[in-house]
Amino acid sequence: MASSNITPFVLPVPLTADRPSLGDNSADLDRLRRALRAILPDSRPLEIPFSRVVELCRRFRQADFSGVALVNDLPERWVLADFLPEMPAMLPAMALDLGTTHLEATLVDLLTGRILSTAGRENSQIEYGADILSRIHQATNVRRQVREVDLAFMDPGLLLLQQSIVACINTLTAELVAGSGLMAGEIRALSISGNTTMTHLLLGLDPFHICREPYIPMVNSIEPMESRELGLTLHPSAPVWIMPSVGSYFGGDLISGILASGMASSGQTRMLIDVGTNAEVVLGNRDWLIACAGAAGPALEGGVARMGMRAAPGAIEYVSIDPATYVLEVKTIDGAPARGICGSGLIDLVASLYLARIIDIRGKFRDPARESDPDRAAFMRQRVVVRDGQWAFVVVMAMDGGGGEVLLEQIDLDAMIRSKAAMYAVLTTLMGQVGLDFIDLAEICVAGAFGNHINPRRAITLGMLPDLDLSAYRAIGNSSLQGAEQVLLARSARQECLEIVSKITYVELNVNQEFMIRFSGARFIPHTDPSLFPSVPLFAEEKEEW
Repeated sequence: MASSNITPFVLPVPLTADRPSLGDNSADLDRLRRALRAILPDSRPLEIPFSRVVELCRRFRQADFSGVALVNDLPERWVLADFLPEMPAMLPAMALDLGTTHLEATLVDLLTGRILSTAGRENSQIEYGADILSRIHQATNVRRQVREVDLAFMDPGLLLLQQSIVACINTLTAELVAGSGLMAGEIRALSISGNTTMTHLLLGLDPFHICREPYIPMVNSIEPMESRELGLTLHPSAPVWIMPSVGSYFGGDLISGILASGMASSGQTRMLIDVGTNAEVVLGNRDWLIACAGAAGPALEGGVARMGMRAAPGAIEYVSIDPATYVLEVKTIDGAPARGICGSGLIDLVASLYLARIIDIRGKFRDPARESDPDRAAFMRQRVVVRDGQWAFVVVMAMDGGGGEVLLEQIDLDAMIRSKAAMYAVLTTLMGQVGLDFIDLAEICVAGAFGNHINPRRAITLGMLPDLDLSAYRAIGNSSLQGAEQVLLARSARQECLEIVSKITYVELNVNQEFMIRFSGARFIPHTDPSLFPSVPLFAEEKEEW
C-alpha cells in the first residue's frame, strides 16, 4: 500500500474477494466491484470503463480473486484501471512541465513519493514558431481564412502542432525511463503544468480566441482523460491531470507555482514571481489571491538582446566588474566557451556597469573620451566600442576562451531597462491594488531558472526588485514541475489547485493607467525616486542630473 502520508492519483487497494460457489454465483465484475466498494475510503461513484472489462475480469480470475486493484482517484469519482496479483515494487507516474521552449519531467514513485529520474528536452514545436502567438497563428491558419467552420473541424496546423508535442512528450518519456528497467507503458499516471495555449495545443483545442479580444480560451478546467486518448505511450488507462488555468494569460503552470510556494494555504501574505516570456506575479494568502502578468520577461529570456540566450552551456551566467580595480570576471554555464548571455548574467552585467559608472542612470553608455578617472577611462577604451554606429560593451573578446565575441549593445541596454521597469511596475501596481507595502510581505518567492540563478542584490541595484533584506527572497526552482509532482501524490493538492482557481482576482495591466505611470517612473537606475532604493548608491554626477 502507498505510504500513509501519500494519497496518490492512482491508489493501490489490496483486496480479497470470496471465491465463486454454488451459493454465490455473482459475476466476476460484480464480485470485484462489491469487494472494492467495501474498501474504498469514501462513497464517490465507482466507474469501470467498458474498454477495461475483459482484461480486468481475466486478471481478477487469474489472481484467484485476490490481489491489488489500481484505482484512479478523480475529483468526482473512482475509476478502476487495473488489477494486479500482488503489490508492485513501485508504481511509477510522470510529472511534466510543458513549457513553451523547454519540457522538463520527473518520474515519481506513487508508493513512496521518491523521484526516480528526471529528463528534459527542447519543445519540438519551436520548429513552427518560437513564441505562443506565432504558434496560435500556425494552428489557426485555415480558421483565420474562413468565417465559419464545421463544428468538428480541426485546422491542419493545429493537428501538426498537436502531433509534434505528443511525439516530443513520448520521446521525453523514453528518456525518462531509460536505464531504470521500466518501460514507458508501465507509467500509471501523468500530471501536466503548462500555460493556457500549450495546453490547448496538446489537447487539440482551438486556440483561435486566446489572442483575440476579449481573450477567451476554449477551456480553463478539463476533466482528467486517459493517456490513450492523447496518443501517449504511457499505460493506456493512465489518467492525465491537466492543471487548470484562469484565463488566456494565466495558465496551469502558475497554478502549480502557487501550489508549490504554499502561499494559498498560509495565513501570511506572500508574493510569487515567475519570469518566462512574461513576468507573472501573484500576491496573497489563504483568504485571497490577486495576480497579473506583464511583458518583463523577453530581455531576460534571451528574446530581446542580440547576444541573449536561455540558460544553457556557454551562456554567461555571472558577471562582475570591480569598481576600484576594473577587473572583469565572467563565468559561463558548465565553463563552456561563451556563446551569449542569459538572464542572470544580463542582470549582473548591467548592475556592474552602473556601479562601475560605465553607464548612467538612464542606462546609457558614457563616452570614454569624456571620462576623467584614468583607470576607468583605460578600461572603457578597451571595452566600450562602436558597432554599427552605436556604443557597445565587449563582455568577452573574440579570443577569450576560444569562443566568439559577446557584446552588449545600447539597444540591448534599452530593452533591459524597459524590462526591469516593467517588472518593478508590475510588482508595485499589484501591491497598490491591495494597499500593502513590500515590507508587509512574509517573503517573495522567485520561481524557475530566473529564481535559481538571479542575484537579488544585483536586481535591487537595477531597481528590478524592491529594496528589501535579502532574507525576504526565496528561490523555489521549477515550481511548475513541483506543483505537478504534488498533485500526483496528494489528494489535498489536487483539491487545492481547483480551489485556487476560484480565489484568484486577475488584474489586466494593458488597460491599467496606474501601471503605465509606474512603468515610466521605473525607467531609470534604480528609479526616478531613489529614496525607494536606499541601499543603491547614487553618484555625484547623477545627483546633478536629478
